[in-house]
Parts: sequence; C-alpha cells; structure tokens
Amino acid sequence: MNDFNLGEFVKSHRKQAGLTQLELANLAGVGKTTVFDIEKNKTSVHWDNLNAVLKVLNIEVLFKSPLNK
Repeated sequence: MNDFNLGEFVKSHRKQAGLTQLELANLAGVGKTTVFDIEKNKTSVHWDNLNAVLKVLNIEVLFKSPLNK
C-alpha cells in the first residue's frame, strides 16, 4: 500500500460527489485550507479535521494490525 495517495483519493471522491473544496469544507465544518492541505498530502492536517472530511464523503477508515487477527 506504499503507492496509496490519500490526497488524490479524497480529491477524486470530492469531484465524484460534485463538490468544490469550499463546499466540502463547509459540509465538514473545516476551513477550505484544510481540504486543500488534505488533497496536497500535507502532514499538518489534524486527525479530527481529516475524519470530518472523510465522513462527508462517506469514506470509512479501517485500522488493521498484524497483532489483531
């Protein structure tokens, strides 16, 4: 999964939903800069903000660990 690009993934889903960055930001309750930063893979994005954006796009995050089989 080293080639996974979260920014492109979010951007693609945003566009499929027919939303602008500003519209997505408003629906998620975050600033437009946050959506821009996510799509540019900035590392300074807070988890709560990322999670809010993903929730609007109906993207579920699943954490997996080799310790929990």
